[in-house]
Amino acid sequence: MTKPLLLLWTDGAGPYAAAIEAAGLAGRLRVETVARAATPADEQLAEAEALLSWGPPPGMLTRMPKLRFVQALTAGVEHWLSRPDLPPTLALSCARGTHRVQMPENILGALFHITKPYAAIVADNAAKQWTRRVSSTLAGKTLGILGLGAIGVELARKAEALEMHVIGTRRSSGELPHVDRVYRPEETDQVLAASDFVVLLLPATPETENFIDATRLAQMKPSAWLLNFGRGALIKDDDLVAAARAGTIAGAVLDVFRTEPLPAEHPFWGEEKIMVLPHIGGLHPERDSMVAALLVENLRRFTEGAPLTQLVDRAAGY
Repeated sequence: MTKPLLLLWTDGAGPYAAAIEAAGLAGRLRVETVARAATPADEQLAEAEALLSWGPPPGMLTRMPKLRFVQALTAGVEHWLSRPDLPPTLALSCARGTHRVQMPENILGALFHITKPYAAIVADNAAKQWTRRVSSTLAGKTLGILGLGAIGVELARKAEALEMHVIGTRRSSGELPHVDRVYRPEETDQVLAASDFVVLLLPATPETENFIDATRLAQMKPSAWLLNFGRGALIKDDDLVAAARAGTIAGAVLDVFRTEPLPAEHPFWGEEKIMVLPHIGGLHPERDSMVAALLVENLRRFTEGAPLTQLVDRAAGY
């Protein structure tokens, strides 16, 4: 009986191949690698039953008739779901959960940057200038998290340890650990009005397109900051620039954008109250190992005919 073909269509496939070998799955599969910028051979496309990929070129999936399972390398899969060639029965698993540690740490880093004067002190050092500065506290402040998923709950745990009050929104009802109150998405305005810092961790769906616009920005405190570590399309860019300039909000820290890299002519650049981050949120040295662990678990289930984990709900969009 021919073993199913797994195609590792990505650069740096070593950690994935090694994880498959260490898990004892190499004997159940044929594993072949293809560089991200390369095109698999016709035979590979015709025979592949499982695929690890950032996303093949448009139309390529139609040349993969045996494909049954795709492991995406990212938590967000809007670029997969928007594909017209994505078969309706294809099992698509995302990398949900692999950012659980790094993303909250980077968000906390942004919160410390906002409230602590270290950036100004670095400039003082360069100028050999002694300037007395006072930092604001995070303790006692309210952190509003729009999108209380795995990352949001971990962020809440860490924020609670800093003595912050944590509130947020979640589609499913019920209490969550480390969160003072969970609101429904339709109650977002209450979270915006009460928060000193609003963190966006929502997925990209038709319902969240331009979710933060002039109306919602006006519901925030003038002293509040907006942090977007979710998806670039969550924010109506022009409305945010206008709100920052008018003092509707104190400022924004943005890690994701509609177009990346952010074009040099974009108004976010040079805006005094908007900080542009180069999409650092979920990246860390062990990321490939974490995604590889997820791939291995799904391959074990795939070869045993068991349900896969972290499957994408196409109706929900994540």
